[in-house]
Amino acid sequence: MSNSKKIAVILPDTLQSIGLRSLLTNYFSPVEISFFSSFDSFHPSEKDFFDFYFTLPDIFLLHTDFFLPKRNKTICIVNNRNESVSPQSIVFASVSQEDIVKQLRAILQEAGQSYAQSKTGKELSAREKDVLRLIVKGMINKEIADKLYISLNTVLTHRKNITSKLGIKTVPGLTFYAITNGLISSDEIEL
Repeated sequence: MSNSKKIAVILPDTLQSIGLRSLLTNYFSPVEISFFSSFDSFHPSEKDFFDFYFTLPDIFLLHTDFFLPKRNKTICIVNNRNESVSPQSIVFASVSQEDIVKQLRAILQEAGQSYAQSKTGKELSAREKDVLRLIVKGMINKEIADKLYISLNTVLTHRKNITSKLGIKTVPGLTFYAITNGLISSDEIEL
């Protein structure tokens, strides 16, 4: 079993954990799966032991110091497609088994790729990253324009380009993208 993938499943939902184990063992063997009902249940020596980490976006955001350097091997389980963030790092749970298997296959095959690029392969410009940081901090378009000394129309154009390049339309999705790609830390976000 030396070629088996070592997977940590960090999910408080037992049923979700069992379902994930079933899919991974049935379609992606050989795998060695360890279950943790919370992040705190990790043993310190095991934290860098795994090839992949399956968890929830909330757990990811609470422990960005751990997950951010491992974002290429961290997969978040999301229930709603409207929560879309980074297609390579998300498994939508509210779809058919066949679709979940396709998502898992794509993720496991693309594990080494950089998450700094969007699904279209287009990177954000430096100014778009500036605008994204301010959006995530909770600023409205007028505040962003004033802060960056640009027109309101320019802010709107940047927002349109950001959503087009990333395929993310919601502020929570943009926030998750910005944190997972190191554009902003969770400490900088107002709650």
